[in-house]
Order: sequence, then structure tokens, then C-alpha cells
Amino acid sequence: MGVLSDLEPKNVFAYFEEICGIPHPSYQEKQLSDYCVKFAESRGLEVHQDSLGNVIIIKEATAGYESVEPLIIQGHLDMVCEKEPGCEIDFAKDGLCLYVDGDYITARGTTLGGDDGIAVAMALAILDSDSLEHPRMEMVFTVSEEVGMEGASAIDLSMLKGHKLLNLDSEEEGYLLTSCAGGCRANIGLPAVYETKQGKGYHVCVKGLTGGHSGAEIDKGRANANLVLGRLLLTLEKAVPYGIVSMAGGLKDNAIPRESAAYLLVDEAEEEKFRTLVSETERVIRTEYAVTEPDLHITAEADGMAEAKVLTAGSHRAVLTLLNLLPNGIQSMSADIKGLVETSLNLGILKLGETELELHYAVRSSVQTAKEFLVEKLRCLTEMLGGRLTLEGVYPAWEYRKDSVLRDDMVRIYQEMFGKEPVIQAIHAGLECGLLAGKIENLDAVSIGPDMVGIHTTEEKLSISSTKRLWEYVTEIIRQK
Repeated sequence: MGVLSDLEPKNVFAYFEEICGIPHPSYQEKQLSDYCVKFAESRGLEVHQDSLGNVIIIKEATAGYESVEPLIIQGHLDMVCEKEPGCEIDFAKDGLCLYVDGDYITARGTTLGGDDGIAVAMALAILDSDSLEHPRMEMVFTVSEEVGMEGASAIDLSMLKGHKLLNLDSEEEGYLLTSCAGGCRANIGLPAVYETKQGKGYHVCVKGLTGGHSGAEIDKGRANANLVLGRLLLTLEKAVPYGIVSMAGGLKDNAIPRESAAYLLVDEAEEEKFRTLVSETERVIRTEYAVTEPDLHITAEADGMAEAKVLTAGSHRAVLTLLNLLPNGIQSMSADIKGLVETSLNLGILKLGETELELHYAVRSSVQTAKEFLVEKLRCLTEMLGGRLTLEGVYPAWEYRKDSVLRDDMVRIYQEMFGKEPVIQAIHAGLECGLLAGKIENLDAVSIGPDMVGIHTTEEKLSISSTKRLWEYVTEIIRQK
């Protein structure tokens, strides 16, 4: 008996539990991709799998629906893999430890992967149904969505016949998403030069932050652990001689980092001053983020005398300058849509290696020219300090479509089923619809999903009741002629 075996709809949650038992981090989706292929082959369905692991499964129309326009349902196979300190799960080979908490499904110590495992589960349940009447169904499962939408960028959709797409990669029931920001991953490298010195070793750590999705939650006023660390090091530099041995923080460019750490060498004669200043800086930052980051802590643990390579004075100054002066967070709000973030960026990954400092940003904007200008601002300061900037995973914005038969039908069906109107919304987070629209002429797309909270964090939860309502809504959309 599975943990979710008593939940309704049974087939959806059965497939979701199976998916959660299969490792599927970004770039490591092969097991789940192969699982989907075997699922299709065992049922005699048309299936396509490319070299990246993207999967397309096609089920022909049931009797009476042959002349109805095909419907594409789309979701992604990869998940953001975050875990709490001390959690021993290896995302590359272990499944998740699920449990039910009231109306929510969550995972012990890790992200849940409801984003976007629930989409794949629903699609498989639809394909597995013998009673659901439907037009030709074209299920599209992409890889590497969470690291730049690389699967959607490369996928061949020439075998599809549909021009209406239902994307199941949203996290708020009752909202029909009809446009989203475009974005890219900006990778910055700054040369690091070292010299050998002696001093008292200290492990400094910023921890306990809330984190979150760098698109959907960039407007929540949460602290970025990498920036807090940079601020601390800049503050210390004014009063205490120290050397930087290493720095590392964050795991994904599109997740607001919850932890960041550095190993420092401190002049032994300045230890008391160093510890006092760390405590004072922690107090100041905790006060500033008292509402959004109540569990923020900065620790400094001594590690005895040590001899190590630390950044030279010039490299030290360049690293702290870049880390503290590059922009981060919201850059502008939309003048057209109240409350919508227009342009932002998130320093998701910080790593000081043997030869360079690496900074990885998720850059987003619903205005192409604004995104390009923000990238150029990053490039200017980076190159001025002797570094370089490269871009990956560039994807276009998904533009709002004034005339949408699919959206109009979905609004009508929602009103009939639930007695109220859904909210038509644009979002700052990125979705694959923009890329897919570039591959399918005149694509009519809408994105929906069940209630989820804390995506991209270890607090991620999926609502059971909302998933049931969404299933009923999606199957009713499918039944329409």
C-alpha cells in the first residue's frame, strides 16, 4: 500500500507517488523519461523520445471525437532538488519520503517535486483511462525546464496536430495564466588570485532563510543568503583583517538561496573584535528582515590555527565589489498590470573556486529590451573588474493573446462547475509556453495547476483537495466538443 493510496483521484495520486519514487533532478531525468516510454509502449500508444529525454505520447480520439481538434497537455519531467541540512537523501538515486499532513502532501526534508510531477501524473492518468471520452490527446513531457527550459527549446513537435495547449505547470487553483516573463541564465566568472597566509580559521554561515521561487516569490521581500554573506564580508573588511579561503551558497539559479557560507582566516589578535562584529551584523540584518526572515542566523565557528591560500588584496577587493554592487531582486514593476513584477534577477549560486569566482543569476523580464539592458548592466560591471559574462537557457516571453478560444472555453467551463469566474493572470515566473508557441503556428495556450506552496523549497506542499478539483476541471475540458 502506497502512502497516497487512499487519496482521490486514485489514479492521479498513484502515478504521482510512482514519479516521486523515481529520481528526476534536472539533467538526470532519464529514469523518469524511460518510465513514461514504457508506460506508453505497454498500452500500445504512439510514443517519441529524443536524445535529451523529452517524451511525446499520443492517444487517438475516442469514438465520436474524431473530428474534434486535438488537445496538447504539457508538463516537465525535472524537479528542483533542495534538502534540509542533515538530510541523507541522494537525489541522483533515491526516491522521496512522502507523507500526508492534513490536506497536503509533502516530503520529509526535501522538495516535493509537485512542480511539475503532478502534471505528468495527471497526463498519465488521462492516457490510462478507459472511460474518459476525449479528442486526440498529445502529451508533451520536457526535460531541464528548471535550469533554462532546454528541453522545450530543443524538442521536435512536428508530429503534433494540435494547436491548443494546456500547460499544467502553475501553482494556484482558480487562476488561468495567459502570459509570462522571458528570461535567461547569466553566468559570471571573475578571476581569483591567491596567496598563502596563516591565521585562525573560521567557518561563517548564513542560514535559516525562507528561500523560494525566484520568479513567483521575488516580490515577497525575502533575503538572499549570498547577498547577506557578501554584506557581512564587506562590513568585516572595514574593521578586521581577514582572508577569504572559500565561499559557496545556493544550488539553483532560479531558487532564492537559503544558505551561504565562507571559510575565513582571521588575525588571531582580532578574534574578539571579529566575533563581536559578526554578532552585531547579524542583529542588524535580523532587524531589517524581522518580518520575512524570522529564522535568519549568522554563525562563526572557530577551527583552530591554519595555513591556507586566501585571496590577494586586489582579488579580495574585486570579489567583494562585484558581489555587493551587482543588482539583485526586483528592478521594475509593470506599468500595465498592477502588482506584476516586470524585470528582476536572482543571484542563485555563488561559488569561489581555485581560479575564479562564479555567480549564476536567473534574469527575467516580460519586456525583451528591459531584459537585454539588465544583462548589459551585469556585463559592464563584470568586465570592468576583469571578469566575463555568458548566457544560457535564453527563452522568450509568452505574450498575451487577445483572441483565445481555449481561454474562453475554460472560463465558461469553470463558471459552470464552480459558480465563479477564474482569474486571468500574467506571471513573472517563466513557463515553456513561449518556446512552444514558437514551434507551433497559431498556438492557443493556457496554464493552470492545483494549489501548491513553498515550491523550490523544503516546505513545498501540494493540496489534495485542490488536485481533485483540478482533475475534475481538466477532464471536463477534455470532454468538450
